[in-house]
Parts: sequence; C-alpha cells; structure tokens
Amino acid sequence: MPGRKKNHHKNNNNSRARHQRGGQQSKDKQEQQEKEHSTSPTEEKELPYRVEHSHIYGRYLVANRQLEAGETLIREEPLAIGPCVSGDPVCLGCYQPVFLKPDQYRCPGCAWPLCGSKCAGLKHRHGHTETECQLYGERRAVAGELLTERAGPAEVRDLYELVMIVRILLLRQHDPEQFALIARMESHTEERRQNAVLWRHYEEKVVQRLRVTWQLEDLEAEQVHEVCGILDVNCFEIGQNGAKARTLYPSAFLLAHDCTPNTAHTDDPRSFEILLRTSRRVREREALTLSYAYTLQGTLKRRAFMHEGKLFWCCCRRCSDPRELGTDCSALVCATCRTGSMRAVDPLQQSGDWACDRCAHKMGATEVERQLDRINNDLEDIDVHDIPGLENFLLRYRDVLRPNHYLLLSAKYSLCQIYGRTEGYLLPQMSPEDIARKESYCREFLEIVDVLDPGLTRLRGLIMYELHAPVMVLAQSAFQSGQISRQEFQRRLKEVVKLLQVSRDILLMEPEGSTENAMGQAAADALSKMGC
Repeated sequence: MPGRKKNHHKNNNNSRARHQRGGQQSKDKQEQQEKEHSTSPTEEKELPYRVEHSHIYGRYLVANRQLEAGETLIREEPLAIGPCVSGDPVCLGCYQPVFLKPDQYRCPGCAWPLCGSKCAGLKHRHGHTETECQLYGERRAVAGELLTERAGPAEVRDLYELVMIVRILLLRQHDPEQFALIARMESHTEERRQNAVLWRHYEEKVVQRLRVTWQLEDLEAEQVHEVCGILDVNCFEIGQNGAKARTLYPSAFLLAHDCTPNTAHTDDPRSFEILLRTSRRVREREALTLSYAYTLQGTLKRRAFMHEGKLFWCCCRRCSDPRELGTDCSALVCATCRTGSMRAVDPLQQSGDWACDRCAHKMGATEVERQLDRINNDLEDIDVHDIPGLENFLLRYRDVLRPNHYLLLSAKYSLCQIYGRTEGYLLPQMSPEDIARKESYCREFLEIVDVLDPGLTRLRGLIMYELHAPVMVLAQSAFQSGQISRQEFQRRLKEVVKLLQVSRDILLMEPEGSTENAMGQAAADALSKMGC
C-alpha cells in the first residue's frame, strides 16, 4: 500500500482529504472541530503527529517528525461498534457469525440471535447492552422475531444495518459526551442528499423504519441521516477470528486516504481497540494516510467503491497510473489481437475508454465492468478450500486477464494459503509439482505486494510466512537428490531464515489472540528450532 509521495503530490493528498471530509465546512462546526483537536505546544511536541487544517482541504494528520516503520501512532477504543452492513447474521455481543435456525440461541429479552448465553459481549458497552435490549424487546415483532430462516438476505441486511445507527442515537440520550465526539465527524449530508438513490435508501430503509415501523417518532429525520452519513464516511470494518463489525474511533478517522498508504492498522479481538502504526519510514510533515479500499483490487473497482461509500474520487498516484505503479493489476488480454493489453486510457475518467496497446481495439468502461463482475462472480462461486476449482479458474481466465490481474491474484492468494493446509494437500501429501506451484504463487504475489503494500504490512508478513515452507521443502529435496550444491542449499536456507524473520517481526505486532499473531509465534518457533 504505502506510496512514496514527492512534494508535488502533497496537494493531491490534501485534495483527497478535502473530498473525503466534504469540502469547506460551516464556520461554527469548523471552529468546534479545531477547538476539540487543538493541542498545547507541549502535547503536540510529544505526539508523533499533528492535525493540519485548511478551509479548502479540511483536517488531516501529518508527521510531527521523521517516523520510522513500525512506530505506533494511535491506539484507542471505539466510540461505537456494531454489525457490518451485510446479509450475514452475527451475534450482537461479539460479532461472531450466527444462524437463523429455530435452535439458534436468542436473547430472552428481545429475541435477537446471539452466540450463546455466556457471550462476553452481553451487557457490555461494546456489545448488546440492556438499554438496546429493552428497545428491541418492546419491538420484537418488527425486529428480532423477523430474523428467521424465512428472512431473505435483503431483510437481514436491512435489520442489521439499523443496529449501529440505533446505538449511536442511544448514546445521545445515555452518553452525550460520547455522542458529541461522534457528532463532530463529517457526514457529507448535502452531497448525499444530491445522490437520489443513496438518499432514498436511507429514507426508506432507516428513517421511515425507525420513525414509523419502530414508532420512534421523537427521532428527527435529519439527525438520522446525519448519523448514517457519519457512519458511511468514517467507519472502519474490523474483525478477528471470524468476527465482523464496523466501528467509529475518536482520532483514526482523521487519516486521509491513499491507495498506497504509509500506515497499517489492526484491531484487538478482545477490546476492539484499533492499533495504527507506520508501515514504512514517513518524512516530517508528510501526510499520514491509510487505504479505505482493498489493496488487491483494480483501479476501476477501487475508485467506484470509494466514491459510493466515501463520496470522493481518488486521484492518488496509483489511481492516476494506467499500469498501477508497474503492477498492471487491471490489464486485460485484448480480445481482438490476443497479443496486446487493454488498459484505461485515462484511469481518472471513470467512464472513459479502455484501449489495446497493440491494435485499435477499444472498450467502454461499462463493458469492462460487466466483464469483471461476471469473472468475479465465477470466483466467488468457488469454495474457498476448493483447490482444483481455483486452479481451474486460473486456467479458464489466463487468456482473458493478464497474469497480475487482481482477480487472478485473489485466486493465487487463496491457493497460497490453502496449499499445505487442506486435507489431500497437506505438505507431506503434496507432490513436488504442487509444492513448486505454491512457491511460484507466493513469489508472484509477494512481487506485487512489495509495490502496493510494502514495508511492515500484514499482507506481506502473511505471504512471506507461506513462502518459507515450500522454499525449505524443495531445497531439502533438491540437496538430498544431488540436484543442488551445498552452497546453493545454504543460500536457500538463508532465504528461509530471512522470510521467517521478517514475517515474525511483522506478525508479532498483531494483537495477541489474533490468527496473525499466532503465525508470528509459529515463525519465531521455527527460527528457534533452526538455531536462529
């Protein structure tokens, strides 16, 4: 992710912050925000960052000094937390998946599905509180009792979307100080009002449902829309070990967006704290950035995703480059000449043409998007543990997508993780060809990650850990069969040690109790057994 900005890119980044935070704010709100985030000279000197503000660009964080990779910037608990907007039901206490079957445990007070009676999130401020339970309990017939096997995905999604909105509105009454910290965040209300589809969704699915169906007549429609906007613009999606939730944090929302950011973040599976740290060296006065989009997604989809949720068009260095900083993660095989590559002529023109670099063939962005949606649907239909299915996907689309295309990379990343971990493909069961294939996928993936998500990033740590095993096994086999010299064997062992050391250093920064931290411990154990 992290991108090395030159000075002339600073205005581009500030422009992103401006669009992200809704442009010039009202004078009253602006003064309030400046006051809330003002720091004394002593405090500012101690912090690794400071808040910058301009009437044009809004607020964003910059480095107070040169920061080294791995420095902690922010660690804070959520102001509010709730389920993601999804058709997948989760426990309101811990956000682990639940089912809507008749035998699923449900809250006795409100009938909402929970993981069990001993859930750690019951009666906890970051989970299913008594206040929330009482409100739902008084509306069982139009809330929890609707969540049955007969409910379609859209109905489930609409009900779970209400949860965090209701929680924030309850804070207004029961914790006004906490609510005030949320209310200062940008909502893009006026921009959202201009988006007829978006505004109608929230008016019908949220405002009317709360005020009419749930009979919460005291709620003001404008305030509900404001909360919806704050969530869309500022929330983080988090989750460890199967849990999925969305959160609002006191300070983390101030980071500007960049598709190759200079920070990485994770969350504590127990407290839901966010831990935000630098992923590479950051220069003094450089803007601190994170990515709101998935790193391994092409520019067309990445920009559309951010505009839909955050209401701004990203114009970062990666988005501006048809070759995505040399990775070519969006290139298609030309269907006409079969030798050329199709790329966006101008990636910042979302509806602009795509053209072949070898012949005169062109495609419209809409046609490209339809094709990508079809291929993506094919990929999502494959079970995540289906190795033959994923391998077949790579074969089917190798003449349609260029080797580094993000959809092929997604399939390769899945294979990197499941080769060696799935029955029938455990490491001792794998053929030399399968082991070599895992190594190849890991190396191809790492080459892209080193450009788009370099430094101390989770994705890089994970893929380096996956790579060490096939390198080690193939090296041992080749040495024992006399295919490589002792010198070459020693060289490969050094690579294994390096891979384990880097993955250990990255993954041990993840919170205890997370899968990534456990992998970091495994890397440390492997190094210990190797005498390193």
